Amino acid sequence: MLILSRKPGESIVIDGRIHVKVVRVEGDVVKIGIEAPSDIPVHREEVYQEIQRSNQQALTKQHASLPKLAGSPAKNPKTSLP
Repeated sequence: MLILSRKPGESIVIDGRIHVKVVRVEGDVVKIGIEAPSDIPVHREEVYQEIQRSNQQALTKQHASLPKLAGSPAKNPKTSLP
């Protein structure tokens, strides 16, 4: 892990495309601004972890099979077309 010291108003640049700026320091809270291209998702870590969990659950969840229809539409007078 790279650790950098920055003061309010100072920035770092990642890959020439992502700019991270220290906006304000309030006690033990650091407010940062992030500018990144729209094709690069930026999330708080807890949000990112929840997205990963949801994606994993969607991949592993067994989907119930659809119920079978009672008959074909052509034989059912309520659904057949004139």
